[in-house]
Amino acid sequence: MEAILHNLGLGLEVALTPNNIMWVFIGGLLGTIIGMLPGLGPATGVAVLIPITYGMNPATALITMSAVYYGAMFGGSRASIMINTPGDASAIVSCFDGYPMAKKGKAGSALAISAIASFVGGMIGMVCLVFFTEPVAAMALKFGPAEKFSLMLFALTATITLSEGSILKGFIAMGIGFMLATIGIDGQSGAIRFTMGIDDLQDGIDFLVVMIGLYAVTEVFKNFSAMDVKYDIDAKSIGRVWVSWPDFKKSIGPMLRGSPLGFLIGVLPGAGGTIATFLSYAVEKSVTKKPAEFGKGAIQGLAGPEAANNACSCGALVPLLTLGIPGSGTAAVMLGALMMLGVRPGPILFEQHPEIAWGVIASMLVGNIMLLMINLPLAVPLVRLLKIPQRIMLPLILGMGYMGTYFLNYASFDFILVSLAALAGYMLVKLSIPIPPMVLALILGGMTEQSFRNSLTIANGSLSIFWEQPISLAFLVLAAISLVYALNKQKKLMKMPSTPEEEAD
Repeated sequence: MEAILHNLGLGLEVALTPNNIMWVFIGGLLGTIIGMLPGLGPATGVAVLIPITYGMNPATALITMSAVYYGAMFGGSRASIMINTPGDASAIVSCFDGYPMAKKGKAGSALAISAIASFVGGMIGMVCLVFFTEPVAAMALKFGPAEKFSLMLFALTATITLSEGSILKGFIAMGIGFMLATIGIDGQSGAIRFTMGIDDLQDGIDFLVVMIGLYAVTEVFKNFSAMDVKYDIDAKSIGRVWVSWPDFKKSIGPMLRGSPLGFLIGVLPGAGGTIATFLSYAVEKSVTKKPAEFGKGAIQGLAGPEAANNACSCGALVPLLTLGIPGSGTAAVMLGALMMLGVRPGPILFEQHPEIAWGVIASMLVGNIMLLMINLPLAVPLVRLLKIPQRIMLPLILGMGYMGTYFLNYASFDFILVSLAALAGYMLVKLSIPIPPMVLALILGGMTEQSFRNSLTIANGSLSIFWEQPISLAFLVLAAISLVYALNKQKKLMKMPSTPEEEAD
């Protein structure tokens, strides 16, 4: 306990510097705005804002990106409550009861409990993060090449099986990511691979360029048909942004149940806020004495998922900071940005750069307090931003994406890569092929390959090294369980009747 308090004190020294406080505020505010705008999301926000972090010290950069991440979790429910259009996938559940509350004239209460629940979830998630990171990092220090390979295999398998769409499409996405990761000079043999004679590809494909294309520019392509959309928001109908004591009492239990659930889901690689919010909603509907109220404006159905959503963003940082494995698509973008800054997240991060790891954790305390102060008094002005037409917003995002791409490497060839990535991302979306497995495979592909080859070198070519090591075997078993679970789930979905006629039969 004494060591934890010492580390937290070190983190607060970093987080409470004027410069970092300023960037926590800027990141949280931008994240809130990005999270509430339909069609965007935290991954897109972090990808677009990566150029801002270029030149920062790594602690400030990660603090800023984290603030954007959980800031987007705060803001995602705004559009769900006011216009029944989730800002991102994790805010879908907020539509179920948030929008009915707004239709009943309780928009102010819905916005208030959303902010309060997000604050509670973020604080509980931060406390869990403080106690989880050190044990996980200590265990990770024992990892050799075989354990690292099995861990990355589990992360990739979990991302595939927990992604939307079929498992086959998930494997296709992962295969594309691995192929892109092999382009360039082989780090072990020095051979030039798959560059097709293009000198600019000898250093490999910059995954940050690909991620800006897949997230930011692809979002513009996806929303192109909505260029003339302008949402009609009546800010006067919101009323006082506060929640009554009876409603708050109803929300305490859901918030306390949803927060630890969301954190545990966030720790699992690939799970993400969508699963956490749906599970929290299902839990609250099962424990309530009045399940019929859910979907008609039950405040418990909004409080639980909102707390789970923010706690999930904290949980996603556990595998990122301790193992170097991103727990979500947004964490994958953050991992790429950190590697660009010369920092490799993992267990040695806590030994070599404790100010970075603990500075980020402590900044979440400051960030959650700031975001509560932003989202309660400024709820009405923030909601008015939904009135900005897409024909103005989308070109701004497109311009920021291409400008950020150039500032990464100052290479005009990256314009070609980001455009190809955006077109590929648009095609993947149209074909319902999930993007997260591709992104994760692109980031982890080189490390996975090197861990596999190093393991075989140690074992003189024998594959038995992967199941002779207990930790490696445990991750292989987890990967197999996640795959069997996903296959069984997909099999059940295929058996479900798809039409009323089939259901009648």
